[in-house]
Amino acid sequence: MKFLSVPKVLVVVRIIGLALLGYAALIFGVQRWLAFPGTFRDSPRSTPGAPNGVEQLWLETSFGRVEAWYFRSEGSESAPTVIFAHGNGELIDDWQVEMEQLGGAGVNALIVEYPGYGHSEGKPTRATLREAYGVAFDWLVEPADVDAARIVAWGRSMGGGAAGDLAMDRPVRALILQSTFSSAMAMARESLVPGFLVRDRFDNHRVVQDFAGPILLMHGLDDDVIGYGHATALAGARPGLVVTPIDCAHNDCGRVWPQIAGEVTTFLREVGLLEG
Repeated sequence: MKFLSVPKVLVVVRIIGLALLGYAALIFGVQRWLAFPGTFRDSPRSTPGAPNGVEQLWLETSFGRVEAWYFRSEGSESAPTVIFAHGNGELIDDWQVEMEQLGGAGVNALIVEYPGYGHSEGKPTRATLREAYGVAFDWLVEPADVDAARIVAWGRSMGGGAAGDLAMDRPVRALILQSTFSSAMAMARESLVPGFLVRDRFDNHRVVQDFAGPILLMHGLDDDVIGYGHATALAGARPGLVVTPIDCAHNDCGRVWPQIAGEVTTFLREVGLLEG
């Protein structure tokens, strides 16, 4: 049996080391393109103006203006308000009808665009999302017609990370996590990416552990993007927490929106935030 000489072994080791270094650099460099694909979508609106009937606002952040849409409910001044964070491949334009329907159910809704998406300025990162949603909360508590004690953070998919951070940064009353991950690190490991390479380390598992308010977990039974196991892991982070199953996968849940909206309004009633 022949063995490689020491110089040849060193060459092999160097080649392997360079290959690993190149892989790490590639993953580190492209992950935000993969994590935030909505930056490649063009807004369906050619100009920054909002559709008719939509109350548009521009949130001023350290990196530029971020667009948000506010939908006032048909309820009383004590109506709850949800701050909604959409998925990473979506735009606020995709959610107009659903947010209007929440208004009809007596719930105010503020949907915030991701930095770098649509007509919003900046680039999407955990830090810029965190700042934008914090500014959104601060905007909400200024008007006298919004009950600051009835603000709820709601995040879908990647938006769960933004909603979770908001729940840690601001005094939101309740948290809704829909079809989201237990942590960005766990998602990376499932893709055989070392956790230390993750740049935007959202940690919903830690949020669920630390958040003192009521939490609603919803997840698609057939989710093939973020597996149902992430929801059960989140439920296990806090005693008594259960997962509400949704009859969909990941990107087709719009077809069961009445079920989702019904679960949300039921939850808000049960925790005393929605009358009726």
